[in-house]
Amino acid sequence: MDSFLFFFEQMPTWQKLFWVMTCLGLSWILEARLPLAQLQYRKWHHAGANFVFLGTTLSINAAFSALALGVVAWTGTTEFGLLHLFELPNILEMLAAIIILDFTAQYFAHWLMHRVKFLWRFHVVHHSDTKVDATTGTRLHPGDFFVRESVALIALTLTGATLAYYVVYRITTIFFTFVTHANISLPGWLDASLSFVFVTPNMHKFHHHFERPWTDTNFGGILSIWDRLFGTLVYGDPNDVIYGVDVADPVLDEHVLHQMSLPFRAGSELDRD
Repeated sequence: MDSFLFFFEQMPTWQKLFWVMTCLGLSWILEARLPLAQLQYRKWHHAGANFVFLGTTLSINAAFSALALGVVAWTGTTEFGLLHLFELPNILEMLAAIIILDFTAQYFAHWLMHRVKFLWRFHVVHHSDTKVDATTGTRLHPGDFFVRESVALIALTLTGATLAYYVVYRITTIFFTFVTHANISLPGWLDASLSFVFVTPNMHKFHHHFERPWTDTNFGGILSIWDRLFGTLVYGDPNDVIYGVDVADPVLDEHVLHQMSLPFRAGSELDRD
């Protein structure tokens, strides 16, 4: 276990980027082999637009990674955080860290993006994609990702997780982000079974339906238990889902400059009740 944790603690940036590309490549292979919907679009053009957001995400992530190193060093020295209150085997500590971070930095942060009007204006860019596939997972407005990373940093501080635990958590979220957005159709029995514990492709598709209340469901990132506990779970036939969002022009979903400016556009059409 120590060598496993040491590997992630020392994991260089190029290996993390390689993991991103590996998850994307795997998702594209599955999309070709097991497509859910026959999307009528230019795949590379669509990917190019979403990769612009990936570029801003990676830039912001670099800054927050440096801050995370500082947080981990401080909590380790001061023994601050929930994990310092108990003595547990490394494997249990790591699982506890992932569970806590998944709830705070994934479910709760995502819930906030939908509930706070100002934050929703940034998050709507993620929902404005009318051709949801693996690259949609990278489609986060810089303002959206900044808020998510800020919540993650607070959660990391309160948790007191080690750097290795945090990296394992981030690596896991990358995998789930690509696979759950991917345009794939797993066997119904398999997706349904997995959804009792994990967020699955079919489950997450309902979150990308163009209108409420479906848009305001299935906030989970890794674990589906949060949606089950807090009554935000929807599960059914993903073929019933129509992608997009009812407050953004679907024709301009691949227009990067329009999407970047969307949160700042005049009028209240993006605001929620």
